[in-house]
Amino acid sequence: MKVYLDNAATTPIDPLVFEAMIPVLKDGFGNPSSTHSHGRKVKSVIERARKNVARHLNCSPGEIFFTSGGTEADNMAIQSSVRDLGVKHIITSSIEHHAVGHTIDQLKREGLVEVTYVHLDEMGHVDLQHLDQILSISPKTLVSLMHANNEVGNLLSLERVSEICEKHGAVFHSDTVQTMAHYRFDMEVIDKVHFMACSAHKFHGPKGVGFLYVNSKVKINPLIHGGAQERNMRGGTENVYGIVGLSMAMDVALSDVNAHKEYITGLKLHMIERLNQSIPNVSYNADSEHLTRSLYTVLSVSLPPTDIASMLVFNMDIMGVACSGGSACTSGASTGSHVLQGIDAPEARPTIRFSFSRFNTKEEVDYAVDCLVELYS
Repeated sequence: MKVYLDNAATTPIDPLVFEAMIPVLKDGFGNPSSTHSHGRKVKSVIERARKNVARHLNCSPGEIFFTSGGTEADNMAIQSSVRDLGVKHIITSSIEHHAVGHTIDQLKREGLVEVTYVHLDEMGHVDLQHLDQILSISPKTLVSLMHANNEVGNLLSLERVSEICEKHGAVFHSDTVQTMAHYRFDMEVIDKVHFMACSAHKFHGPKGVGFLYVNSKVKINPLIHGGAQERNMRGGTENVYGIVGLSMAMDVALSDVNAHKEYITGLKLHMIERLNQSIPNVSYNADSEHLTRSLYTVLSVSLPPTDIASMLVFNMDIMGVACSGGSACTSGASTGSHVLQGIDAPEARPTIRFSFSRFNTKEEVDYAVDCLVELYS
């Protein structure tokens, strides 16, 4: 049996997305920057996709800029804030995705910004009181905090953080790669968020395409130069079939998002129940077990110490189960997971992250748990 439970890393393409991309791959070969009919036809495809994405976010099409994915979108938001918006100070957390953390580290090394790390509470959530305190003494600040952590699933309230940022005149960027199209966003309600990042392959779309939402209240310059594409905001010929796939993937994901959430939550609950019954002393990292304070698609399992900890994920793969793992340990050659270190996860306990999609089944969950139990036995 082959079971794929690593959907937080990437998801399989939905068949409807694949079908939507085929006509563009076959016939949409025109360069969208060309003025002849072939180019104009393809350009119109891109703009229809942009309008569709904007419709899902309840924002203006002019606030959507297509990118190569979430990493580029995060880089564009952070670097442009420093270069174009006068940001001299960045507030972030120790458990951000490397697309954010490494970008901020580089800006700090170049002497362009000072960086402050907001405290996390005992469950790994951002301490909003500490954030408010830092902002009260830090002008010209960018706050960069992810909506949901990709390893442990902890959720952040975009509404509360954006209100704190507005109170202090700060710019707010959120990496929403793990939540885009898994939750509904209404940018008229959360209109104080300035930047949000998306990557299509996290919700059954193609790899190599995403977008950056840029609130119309802020004005930035291109990160990539070379052409007038994306309304002079991103040089380079657009990934047209990827953009079409992204748009369709959002359609499919949000067409019945509540039913998808209910189904996937059921899988997560079923795995928690089976693990609690089957493995003594099993626990869950941060707030991963909590159904409203964490992603419904992610379960970060903290397992009892074992001599085969370093081989757990490898052995699960041999048994046909794809998942991801980690440890807080920083000794030896392994640097461990910066997220697990950031939440002070016990070093002796190995972690496996299972992440679910609507294409998974309870039978697959049962098989994964049975494999884990067999390894521990």
